[in-house]
Amino acid sequence: MTSIKVAFRDYLVLEKNYSLHTQKAYCDDVDAFEFFLNEASFGVVLEQVAYVHIRAWVVFLVDSGLNNVSVNRKIASLKAFYKFLMKTKQISASPLLKHRALKTSKNIQIPFSEKEMNSLDGFFYDDADFDSLRDRLLIEMFYATGMRRAEIINLRHKDVNVSAASIKVLGKRNKERIVPMLLMLVGRIEMYLKERSNLEDLVDFEYFFVTSKGLKLSQSFVYRTINLYFSNVSEKVKKSPHVLRHTFATHMLNNGADLNSIKELLGHSSLASTQVYTNSSLSELKKVYKDAHPRSLR
Repeated sequence: MTSIKVAFRDYLVLEKNYSLHTQKAYCDDVDAFEFFLNEASFGVVLEQVAYVHIRAWVVFLVDSGLNNVSVNRKIASLKAFYKFLMKTKQISASPLLKHRALKTSKNIQIPFSEKEMNSLDGFFYDDADFDSLRDRLLIEMFYATGMRRAEIINLRHKDVNVSAASIKVLGKRNKERIVPMLLMLVGRIEMYLKERSNLEDLVDFEYFFVTSKGLKLSQSFVYRTINLYFSNVSEKVKKSPHVLRHTFATHMLNNGADLNSIKELLGHSSLASTQVYTNSSLSELKKVYKDAHPRSLR
């Protein structure tokens, strides 16, 4: 790795506080672009790139079958890289000034309905074993807090304050927020912790959610768990942790919560990120309006 790319990686870690996943994705994209420059024999290094070279890479990526969302993500990595080069005065202007993101279709996430959420109760039992208690609490915590999958996986035991009914969440870019807990959730946590203390070997004891073998949950484990349970109550194509987070925001909005409050609970840095949830809320509002207005054709 060249010194300039090492410095960029350090910048992402130390100044931007990006997650390991994001750091790797950005650096991999810069590596891929550099490889393309060499393979195409442009005869330029990264610091000498012009927009024509970036445009050629975009065409290459599209011709390779990559969708517009993926191409835009790779270009976002280059934008961060060239912003870093400008900040460190290694270039005077970004070669991406003329670039416009490729058009993408907006896929509106369809949240679970309140009926679907309530229907899950029939698939859990009061005298359940550790796995069932954990699975139920996992689902309830997604729905009651709106936390991200990575936030729940990396949640530390010490950050769950039962007496104060609150959770300290470490979000994107190491930004902390405090999320309140419903009393219902507190009760389930107490039941879970009692069974958790009986595990013979807690390998990853510092993490709140663990497997029956005492290991930290993996991303695929959480995804499979959510998908498995919701397959019993929903026919929606997408049944994922993110849909549960979306469901939290949508149901809060439908029941009178304001966008700013939801923004804080979700850990969004800007209100624009939160406003995507108004799409599904608006569809619910239209349905109520159509059903209730006397002039509506039934």
